[in-house]
Formats: sequence, C-alpha cells, structure tokens
Amino acid sequence: MNSQPTNPWYKEFWPWMILAVLGSSIIAGTTFLVLSITSYDGMVEDNYYKTGLAINQVIEQDHRATEMGMAARIRVDDLTGDINVDLSGEARPQRLLLTLIFPTRDDRDQQLILEHVHGSHYVGQAPSQLEYRWYLQLEPDVQAPEWRLQGEATFPSAEAFRLKARAPDESQ
Repeated sequence: MNSQPTNPWYKEFWPWMILAVLGSSIIAGTTFLVLSITSYDGMVEDNYYKTGLAINQVIEQDHRATEMGMAARIRVDDLTGDINVDLSGEARPQRLLLTLIFPTRDDRDQQLILEHVHGSHYVGQAPSQLEYRWYLQLEPDVQAPEWRLQGEATFPSAEAFRLKARAPDESQ
C-alpha cells in the first residue's frame, strides 16, 4: 500500500486557479456595473416617438433651403473665437442660430446666436476654444425656421467650412 501524505486543498494549484477566474469575473462585472451607472452617454432620445414624427418637418426645411439656393461659408478664428458667416441665397434673417453638435456627447452641444452685420455677413462669438470634430447646423433664429443648412467641421482649422442644404436622397 502506498501511503503518501496528501496535501490540504489550499496547497493545491487548481482550486486557486478556479477561484481566481471566479474572482476576476466578479471584479470585472462590478467595474462595468459601476461604469454603466455613473456614466451617461446621452445618445438615446428621451422622446423618440415625438422626434420621429417631426422628421417630415426637418426634411421640409432641407427642401426649402435647396429651393431658396441657401449656402453658407463659416470661418472660426481659433484665437479669439470670432465666428464669421457669409450667407448666400434668398433669405436674410436678422439673426441666425448656429448649433454645434458633438458626435458622441450631447452635453457638449452648443447653440450660438449670430447677428446680421451687413449684406450677407453675420458675426458671433464661440464661448470656448473649439476642438475635435463637430456637426454644424445653421438656421434662422425664429420659432419655426423654414430652412436649415448642415455640414461638418474639425477644429481648430484655418480654413472656412461650407454648409449646404442636405439633398433629399443624402443619408443622415
């Protein structure tokens, strides 16, 4: 008979290996749970049904901008934050609303008022130095704007950005 002494379980490798896998999965799960609770991504629209119903109005704004021949050239001074807009087309509203939409975080979105200076020229002021990529939307600063222009910009940039009416067949 072979009478070798057996080691207690806590001196063996495999029980500790199994416990390590279980412990690491508990730690990882808890970490992801805390991150999902504390970080708000803001990407889901709260009232998505109402937003979906308003899509026809948004499409109509794009059609109207195309009919009116609307386009804009925007230049942002990186040092001072001055925004200069040259608007072409039929409309010359007193004020324009420039919406800067950050692609991934809605808490960084900004709305800026641009004042009419003369002719087709508008000016405004950015509240802080802009960085990264943004979606731009320009429309009259009225209760129910009849047209809008859209585009995309990466800041800082010395070049001017062009905004135009989105064609009906262009995808979002």
